[in-house]
Amino acid sequence: MALGWLKQGIARYFGRDGDEALPLYNAVVLRAREPHWYLDGAVPDTVDGRFDMIAAVLSLVLIRLEAEDAGAGPAARITERFVTDMDGQLRELGIGDIVVGKHIGRMMAMLGGRLTAYREGLAGDDASFDAALVRNLYRGEAPDAPNAVSHVRGALRTLHERLADVSLARLTLGELP
Repeated sequence: MALGWLKQGIARYFGRDGDEALPLYNAVVLRAREPHWYLDGAVPDTVDGRFDMIAAVLSLVLIRLEAEDAGAGPAARITERFVTDMDGQLRELGIGDIVVGKHIGRMMAMLGGRLTAYREGLAGDDASFDAALVRNLYRGEAPDAPNAVSHVRGALRTLHERLADVSLARLTLGELP
């Protein structure tokens, strides 16, 4: 009983003990790892590029969740799952305890910035969305592939539109359209 807090922490970290956000978060990561983003979309298949793609798909899911009052809880849980995953990824890369918190803080700021940029980009025209994509997915430099940005824009706009038709209950079960 004295180590109950440790068991809870381990269970939360590894996605056991009723982690409601795990199915949706896993679906986000799987969607972000689809090869077309990296092949047709020319998103760099690097640690940074994979983070950027997860942040893009997660941003669209968060935008969908914020469209409903009942989405606040799932949004908070999937954001916590994102933090837990990024913490684990940093540790796997050899980042030590002393600086992990700073890296996580930067990643959360980056996610917040992308969420705002994609929300505004989706509400605007293709040029404004493209600018957000170049800034956030390609780290400010458009790829050489001529149709890469338009491929990503089209796929993300389609995902955004389809997410609107998915019920909150199905979405939290990890059903991405």
